[in-house]
Amino acid sequence: MRLQCHVFFFLLALAAAATVDSRKVSPGPKGGWKSIKDLSDPHVEAIAEFAVTEYNKRSGFVAPLKLRRIIKGETQVVAGINYRLFLSASSGESSNTSNYKAIVLKKAWLHTLNLTSFQPVDHV
Repeated sequence: MRLQCHVFFFLLALAAAATVDSRKVSPGPKGGWKSIKDLSDPHVEAIAEFAVTEYNKRSGFVAPLKLRRIIKGETQVVAGINYRLFLSASSGESSNTSNYKAIVLKKAWLHTLNLTSFQPVDHV
C-alpha cells in the first residue's frame, strides 16, 4: 500500500511538471495569429511571391497581378504554419494597385506551400 502511494504521488508530480513545461513552450492561445516583424525577410517575400504566382495560375487573367509590396503579415501555427499576408499588387504594367489578403499554408516537413485563400480587401 505504501509503495502504491509513492508511485501515485510520483506520477502526479510528473504530470504536473509536464503540464507546466507545455505551457512554457506554447506561446499565447492556440490558433492565434502572431505578427511577422520582418516583412523584408526573404522567406516571407518568397511566400508572398508564391501567393501571387499561384493566384495568377488559378485565375487565368490576361493581365496577371504583380506583387508590389507586403503591407502586413501574420503567422498561425496549425498542422504546419499559415501565413496571412496583406499585399499590394497591380494588374499587368498598370501603376494602379489594389490590396489583397492571401493565406498560404506551409508544411515544412513535406516541403509544400498551398494557397488556401486570395481575396481583395478594401483596406488593411
